[in-house]
Amino acid sequence: MSAKNIGESSESLDQRILQFLARFPNESFKSKELSRRIGIRTEKDEQLFKKALRSLQDDQKILRIHGKRYSHLHKVQLFFGELEVTSRGFGIVTVEEGGEELFIGQDHLGDASHGDTVEVSLLAQSTKQKERGARREGEIVRIIKRGIRTFVGTLERVRKQFFVVPDDRRLAREILIAKEHLREAKDGDKIVVEMVAWGKLHQNPEGRVLEVLGKSGELSAEIQSVVREYHLPTTFPAEVLGETNAIPSDIPQSEIDRRLDLRTLLCFTIDPEDAKDFDDAVSLELLSDGQYRLGVHIADVSYYVQTGSALDKEALKRSTSVYFPNGVIPMLPEKLSNGLCSLRPDEDRLAFSIFINISPQGSVKEYEIVESIIRSKQRFSYERVQEFLGRLERNDVIPSNDRPFAEALRNMYQLSTALTKKRLKEGSIDFDSAEAKFDLDEHGQPIKITKKVRLESHRLVEEFMLLANRIVARHIGFVKKEEKAKPFLYRVHDSPNPERIGELAVFVEKFGFKLNIDGGVTSKSLQRLLEQIKGTEVENVINEVALRSMAKAIYSDRNIGHYGLAFDYYAHFTSPIRRYPDLVVHRMLKQYSAGISLKESDALRQRLPYIAKQSSEMERLAMEAERAAVKVMQVEFMKRHIGDEFHAVISGVTHFGIFVELTDLLVQGMIHISDLRDDYYVYDEKQYTLKGRRTHKQYRLGDTLEVKVVRVNPEERQIDFALIEREEVKTLRLHKH
Repeated sequence: MSAKNIGESSESLDQRILQFLARFPNESFKSKELSRRIGIRTEKDEQLFKKALRSLQDDQKILRIHGKRYSHLHKVQLFFGELEVTSRGFGIVTVEEGGEELFIGQDHLGDASHGDTVEVSLLAQSTKQKERGARREGEIVRIIKRGIRTFVGTLERVRKQFFVVPDDRRLAREILIAKEHLREAKDGDKIVVEMVAWGKLHQNPEGRVLEVLGKSGELSAEIQSVVREYHLPTTFPAEVLGETNAIPSDIPQSEIDRRLDLRTLLCFTIDPEDAKDFDDAVSLELLSDGQYRLGVHIADVSYYVQTGSALDKEALKRSTSVYFPNGVIPMLPEKLSNGLCSLRPDEDRLAFSIFINISPQGSVKEYEIVESIIRSKQRFSYERVQEFLGRLERNDVIPSNDRPFAEALRNMYQLSTALTKKRLKEGSIDFDSAEAKFDLDEHGQPIKITKKVRLESHRLVEEFMLLANRIVARHIGFVKKEEKAKPFLYRVHDSPNPERIGELAVFVEKFGFKLNIDGGVTSKSLQRLLEQIKGTEVENVINEVALRSMAKAIYSDRNIGHYGLAFDYYAHFTSPIRRYPDLVVHRMLKQYSAGISLKESDALRQRLPYIAKQSSEMERLAMEAERAAVKVMQVEFMKRHIGDEFHAVISGVTHFGIFVELTDLLVQGMIHISDLRDDYYVYDEKQYTLKGRRTHKQYRLGDTLEVKVVRVNPEERQIDFALIEREEVKTLRLHKH
């Protein structure tokens, strides 16, 4: 097409622009690119072209989007949302309106990074994609707002230049650091870097060093890198500390007088051995008619943390305490979390108490919720309670000063057993995911890893807290049909995605187990699966996969019930020292008890969606940070055991190797396919299996193996294993830890 042809007719030029854009209905073009693509050559024709563009835009025949990009009017769909880049390199954008998740291929990410708010143009879907209901795909056409501005990584020197390799693999590009921005950081240091310039596509972004954490690979530096990577606060602002320090340590007599005085009641706390803060205490009385009167007493944090204060704003910002193997990042300053709000023995404490009358079969008959003052009589650990229960079962002689506690614990155990039985019968799912416990030396180094054992004493406390949370949610949430629902903050859990449950059913079938999904999966059928796998070597693997197939429990001002617990009403009420939603629920209980005005109710209704969103997001972030810290500790422990041999189970199979989990230590790592040297192995995706071409040897999910540690990479948080050949296994003596 010549320039002369174009210049002859403005109508012809309009048509050519429209025809070209119609050929690419889901793409947009800058004006220069568009003019080049349709053959504009001369300055005169460029003027005509620009005039035609303006005319088509004015006539609403084409669409102009951000800057000077143009697209076909009727086809392009633009969406806005936050980008999440996965570890595999592709992206997911959650659309702001509606919550749809759009798939962004690696080639369509542009120079966008994880956490950015972006504008996405939809790509055309194939017929096959539509038929299988796949996610719609898009291309990022504009970065509206950069998300994360600071990153953690290792400083590396390449000839005369310095680069930071980010710990977060979702940031694919290395960051260039000019010498004047090094701040004395050296090659191999773990550092925090702030982005100065993001760079264009295929160019390195530029940054400056904010903080040197230590030598990469050292435990202290790696733990600090987790704190910085997840942007967790390590100190409280001066204003918050000022408010906290101004809080009187003594409880005013006027506050004591207006509360129910329970200081003579036999109540006590049951917590982990190393716990520093005690949210909850329990009491139990056996009534003359055979019913139990259970008391659940929760620290009244809302008395000390006033709405709208600097302390309250900081608590909402954090939303949760974060627990690492070697310490905690608390939601509240220590004076409150470990002091005034902690239900320490033999000290007067303000509380919210729920008294529940329960039949021997676990049915709730009546309850009352009151503001109280209590005085815990004992601080029990789970292990000590378990020891008590064992002594009671054996009919051992109990010392006279322990007998009141022993009698209460006997009755508590009987009641909790009845509550568990009733809850499971009604469809509640009883997930029992294994957790690792670390023993640390005087320098904070991990010297031992053991599985946390779920004791009967754990279940005892869990059942009482579940019941209290359930009662509080129903107390506020249940309204008659003619009444208007009250604003409230629920803990909700949606039913699982049928597609993911279908994948779970296929997954467990490979291990010889069955999940009945005919007509949709119920919580009872999932519970039956968990009962099948209990005690097997693959219990932890299947538990983890089952949990991932479920929807995530979140906070919401809209009640949809809790699928996993099979509760119509559920809220978090029992841990206000470490969870902000519990604190909010305490405040609402007080408001509704005193009588709430229409203005206060409307203010709550407007505020709660933000609190729910913030609390859910920070809970997710805390869980990710806690997992990362556990991985750091596991890697540090395994550094000392290179060459040692362990029993393992295959927890995952891919085309590049086998994921394994050490049975006793819960440490996960990988056997790379390059380390399987006795054959050439091919991945069978349908069977989750690696198969040897020559030997026909197979490695499948759930298979048990004997492995040895061959490589540990603290910077990558990776552990590599090698298979012990069968001849070696015959003489294997497992290393004792």
